[in-house]
Amino acid sequence: MGYNNVEFRQGDIEKMPVAANTADVIVSNCVLNLVPNKAAVIKDIYRVLKTGAHFSISDIVLKGDLPEQLQHDAEMYAGCVSGAIQMDEYIGLIEQAGFKNIKIQKQKAIVIPNDILSNYMNEEQITAFNTGSTGIYSITVYAEKPKEACCEPGSGCC
Repeated sequence: MGYNNVEFRQGDIEKMPVAANTADVIVSNCVLNLVPNKAAVIKDIYRVLKTGAHFSISDIVLKGDLPEQLQHDAEMYAGCVSGAIQMDEYIGLIEQAGFKNIKIQKQKAIVIPNDILSNYMNEEQITAFNTGSTGIYSITVYAEKPKEACCEPGSGCC
């Protein structure tokens, strides 16, 4: 399309083929929950971003325990549900990587229709799931790689 400030590269999400401190912005749309080592992905995002840069990631997370029947199903995995982790754990990985100013910009509950749930659960289990404390959410998370602290020239702190 003639753009000269966008580039696509093929590589592994846990070790992006990009030099450290290169990117101004990283965006991702519902992929991280499919990666087994989510911590490695978040750490690599941190590595690739310039200081003061940010990411915006849309993903699927959980609150509560996903029923066993849904955890190991290929259709639920392809739909980004069975690979999802707890929202607190997800945000914790971002904090542990060193990101600051973490904000959940959007949060929307995902409702799995009963006709789909009936492939995995009986009517009683469906009712318990729908009225229980488990929630599946689509979230958009924003976070920044902090700017490096400045110090006086010649002070030896840098």
